[in-house]
Amino acid sequence: MSTPRFLTLPPGVSVLPIETELGSFTALEALPVSGVAERWPALLVPGYTGSKEDFIAVLQTLAQAGRRVIAVDMRGQYETPGPDDPQAYTCASLGADVESIARVVGAGEPVHLLGHSFGGLVARETVLNGTAQLASFTLMSSGPAGIIGPRERAGRMMLAELPEHGVDYLWSNRMEPDALRAGVPDDIVAFLRKRLLSNSPAGLLAMADEVLNARDRVAELAESGLDLLVLYGEHDDGWPPLLQAEMANRLEADCVVVPGSVHSPAVEAPETTAAALTRFWNAAESRLLQYG
Repeated sequence: MSTPRFLTLPPGVSVLPIETELGSFTALEALPVSGVAERWPALLVPGYTGSKEDFIAVLQTLAQAGRRVIAVDMRGQYETPGPDDPQAYTCASLGADVESIARVVGAGEPVHLLGHSFGGLVARETVLNGTAQLASFTLMSSGPAGIIGPRERAGRMMLAELPEHGVDYLWSNRMEPDALRAGVPDDIVAFLRKRLLSNSPAGLLAMADEVLNARDRVAELAESGLDLLVLYGEHDDGWPPLLQAEMANRLEADCVVVPGSVHSPAVEAPETTAAALTRFWNAAESRLLQYG
């Protein structure tokens, strides 16, 4: 579970409904102070139990580089409703949703796509489908296949306890005590509770199964032809840092390790993360504009 550094939207950031042929999605939009986006837009996809708010701390900085930046709630997450059908929450189905959002966000221009954690597995499906107009793809704190380590145990607990006890029980007996022990401020704890209870229970179950059992598709992704970035915290407790470094090598991707960060670089080290993303996106645009 990620903790946004602050919940008040900064100047230039606003809530935006995005209407697509696959439905409506709630997003946060950041624009340059001038209101004119001179560079290609970016689309940020959150992880399991996350939301668009996980990117609040980087949105304004990213937009000041001259681009429109969109962070979205996936189907069934927080402020985007979702059905009870588990098939709506597979990586393939969610990846199709992301593709439809990218088409609207890009409006004919290539889009820089980023997926955080489980969102990386989802956005990978968007890339592999091969029909989205993309400028680059970033895997942030994500991995080659199903998650392992402490977060794997949390996912298996979710699968075991959610059907019997419900979301309220998981919050009160698992997640809230963890947040309080970690010293999370009261207002953030209140937000995290509201967010979790707003998620689709069917989505929580189906996404947990997906993040635990995703298959390795690195070889396919390496053939995408896109500029790729693997970015993760040096102390990541999701996919181990060494595994992510190995994935970057397999992809022949750029690799950035964020000092001091754990699983949420955009929250824990926003300036470092935003600077790395801006450098990568600008370089990818330059190469595409030069070589086509």
